[in-house]
Amino acid sequence: MPQLPALFLSHGAPTLATEPSVTADFLGELGGALARPTAIVIVSAHWDTARPAVTGAGRPPTIHDFGGFGPELHAMGYPAPGAPALAAEIAELLTAAVDAERGFDHGVWVPLSRLYPNADVPTVAVSLQSRLGPAHHLALGQALRPLRERNVLIVGSGSLTHNLREFFGRAPVGPGETYAAEFAEWIAAAVERGDVEALLDYRRRAPHAERAHPTDEHLLPLFVALGAGSPGVAGSRIHHAMDAGVLAMDAYRFA
Repeated sequence: MPQLPALFLSHGAPTLATEPSVTADFLGELGGALARPTAIVIVSAHWDTARPAVTGAGRPPTIHDFGGFGPELHAMGYPAPGAPALAAEIAELLTAAVDAERGFDHGVWVPLSRLYPNADVPTVAVSLQSRLGPAHHLALGQALRPLRERNVLIVGSGSLTHNLREFFGRAPVGPGETYAAEFAEWIAAAVERGDVEALLDYRRRAPHAERAHPTDEHLLPLFVALGAGSPGVAGSRIHHAMDAGVLAMDAYRFA
């Protein structure tokens, strides 16, 4: 059986789970095209801890960690089972804590509700450590990489660009604004030529990095997926879309 890839997915706004979009369609098609995983390990931009942590519950609850959206989103659940034994194994790999009460935040369940809408694949969420930067998350992905040999799907869930001030219109973006697209194209080129050094230094090298990511946390899952990919094999961009001209919804595959 071909080994599952590691993925980076942009999860965007929670409405990705309920509203039609090209990204929702893409995720649905991707879930159908992938071999069925034995489990999913997903690192969400919305779980940030001082040291790595993993969800250890057998039935993790759905966390509605957002406001300002319709009642249908707050009523939505994603009852995927947990995988306590796998969580314990990951805790050893990462010297991580096991959180037996933590549920799935929207960085987990929103993209997975499109990828695997039946919520029937055992899932473990892993926290990130935003203060530790890209190199730490590359190493985290490298530590998780052996799980792919057992048909475990490793997913980093974030956003290829994430300036919510501009997305929600408090700083209007004019028709000539191209910064998000230029940043997205720089990332795509670096990934596809396998330039890990440039990616790790994206804050200095990528165009408009500070504007595309005022803070790091939504790009850090990309480095987890990059680290979980096969050594020496360049990744590929498998989806590109732009919401409101500023929120890049790109996805990447690392074989």
